[in-house]
Amino acid sequence: MNIFVPPPSPKPRLLAIGTANPPKRYTQSDMLKLFQIEDRKIRKVFTNSHIASRYLCLPEPDANGKMPDETPEALLQKHKDAALDIGKQAIAKALHKANLIPKDIDYFVVASTTGLLCPALTALLAGAMGMRPDVQRADIVGMGCHAGLNMMQSVVNHCAMNPSAVGLMLSAEICSAMYVMDGTINAAIVNSLFGDGAAAAVISTQVPRVNSPCIPPEILGFSSYMIPETLGAMRIEMQQDKFAFWLEKQVPYVLGRHVRKPVDDLLNKFGLKRRDISHWIIHSGGRKVIDSIKYALNITEHDVRHTTHILRHYGNVSSGSFLFSYQNLLAESSVSKDDFMLMMTMGPGATIECGLSRF
Repeated sequence: MNIFVPPPSPKPRLLAIGTANPPKRYTQSDMLKLFQIEDRKIRKVFTNSHIASRYLCLPEPDANGKMPDETPEALLQKHKDAALDIGKQAIAKALHKANLIPKDIDYFVVASTTGLLCPALTALLAGAMGMRPDVQRADIVGMGCHAGLNMMQSVVNHCAMNPSAVGLMLSAEICSAMYVMDGTINAAIVNSLFGDGAAAAVISTQVPRVNSPCIPPEILGFSSYMIPETLGAMRIEMQQDKFAFWLEKQVPYVLGRHVRKPVDDLLNKFGLKRRDISHWIIHSGGRKVIDSIKYALNITEHDVRHTTHILRHYGNVSSGSFLFSYQNLLAESSVSKDDFMLMMTMGPGATIECGLSRF
């Protein structure tokens, strides 16, 4: 009996990325002034956050210099308008780098947790950018900061099953659409940490001539690890009739205690050790999160330099943070052929996602 064994398929590659932010950048001092924050404890949260500035979609102050209160309807409209605006910019940049146009896209996935839309962002963006009517779509809503690698796995799986396909993924997070100023420490932590941004990536087994000096990395595999006892540690809840994010203070330490499991499980599949990883691209979840991950994995401050750079200049841009860090790695021009790269995202669940690539 003859058994058909198909030839090995080429691995999908991360061909190109593009990022975009709203036009206005705010320092932490700007935020304290705009929201007229006088409470010393809350001011300390902003000034001790290791963030210098972030891009945000905020309304203009009123005649008294006070930030107006945005209604739930206005916040949802802000999410829609800003996500479409910077989402289109990020996609255009990524497609340009890959020498592609919107009609080349076969599979399109968007991750966003900062507003619920129906029709969803994939439909709105596909129509606005002129993608083909037969483009296949998926929207990932509610996963939060770790959704970027879940989204990447979906695109990689589609491209692996359809070797001629071109996949596109987009994180579009307007975190300022979930800001609630209620005078609490938790609100201060959230409002001092998150920024607005979009990041797009093109993935395919087909490698056109890309506008990049380095070889696009092939994506080898993924791992996931959920910590069910911390299910409610990161969550969205209603405050003042608005959606707001809640972040328990034990989160950084819980992530640090569990991060070795998904990292080592993924590396073991490929006969690798942590010392074999040349580039660590980690979600910019906050300074305490970064330090906890760094100590748990026994990696250096140099290893997390891209993460800390993004945190300092962009804040936590949720599901797109790791792609901003990856863009920073590419700009450094420090990648060599056969280097291994490990990407990591963390978010509600609490869940840790990892992805392994090789240049």
